[in-house]
Amino acid sequence: MSTSFRVGITRDFLNPDGSIGFGDIGLGLFEGSEQITFEFLAENRPELEAEQVSDYDALLVLSPKITENTLENSERLSLVARFGVGYDSVDVEACTRRGVLLAITPDGVRRPVATAVMTLLLALSHKLIIKDRLTRNAQWSERLNHMGIGLTGRTLGVIGLGNIGKEVFTLAAPFQMRHLAFDPYVHEFNPPKHSIQLTDLDTLLCESDFVAVCCALTPETHHLINADRLSRMKPSAYLINVARGPIVDQRALTTALRNGGIQGAGLDVFEQEPTAPDDPLLKLENVILSPHALCWTDECFAGIGRSACQSILDLASGKIPGNIVNREAVSSHTFQQKLKTYQNARRVFLSKHGNSCG
Repeated sequence: MSTSFRVGITRDFLNPDGSIGFGDIGLGLFEGSEQITFEFLAENRPELEAEQVSDYDALLVLSPKITENTLENSERLSLVARFGVGYDSVDVEACTRRGVLLAITPDGVRRPVATAVMTLLLALSHKLIIKDRLTRNAQWSERLNHMGIGLTGRTLGVIGLGNIGKEVFTLAAPFQMRHLAFDPYVHEFNPPKHSIQLTDLDTLLCESDFVAVCCALTPETHHLINADRLSRMKPSAYLINVARGPIVDQRALTTALRNGGIQGAGLDVFEQEPTAPDDPLLKLENVILSPHALCWTDECFAGIGRSACQSILDLASGKIPGNIVNREAVSSHTFQQKLKTYQNARRVFLSKHGNSCG
């Protein structure tokens, strides 16, 4: 293993002309380090191949999949820093078996994704897209047919009370809504600024005017919102999904939207991405659609990037990064041997350059 801590960055961060397409993603943190070298992978592939990653200590990954095959010759690789909070594209068990940590960036996405929920909620409640269409088509006479609904006293239900779910309630607090939450892994929650009632999923679906999906995609949450559960929602209710598409049975949702089972939906994620051009969901007028990019702002990518790059910096300095998904990998013999290598390299570096180095 060379003395330099080598970082590979997936090429889907780049525009066709080679410029970074997401603005500031935190790479400036590396530029001040004499221990770290980084480069973009030579090819953009949907699934990373073993030969692409074998020479790196850490990977900064946007969308490519990390599979068992990716890690086949990963004796050097110690960290996959996922640019975002979801990790359904990463084989976590394979990482753990090979002593590779998986880090995510919940702090970077918390506010931007929660803001995306509120963007859809407000647009749906005011029927913004419909009224935009009326204006463009000179149909002013039809505006009385599309009355919006006020939020005061309405019920907001959030599925998944993690960082994003909590932030949604923080942003929604000034609207004086009733707050319901379902999360089987949260048993007590006493927020200081606003009241949240923990309840079961059926109660949340039956009583909410707006249901926001903010949980992770796992085997347990796949099609968590199916035809049966959609039928429990009010016909006047709206569904918002900013988490992962397969949490919602999209075919059942399309039927519910088409038949008036619910009033509308706001979707930033889909079961198939990109969506097929002939997907019937695209033809419905009571749904707002976004290409898994609604939270994409300069604030979002700067926050995610700094968090991901800090995880890499921590490991290069011989420290355990925060926001590790597979904590059990930390204690594995394979990872501990790699960690000792980085700690020894750090000690040698400091002895040569002095402890004033950051």
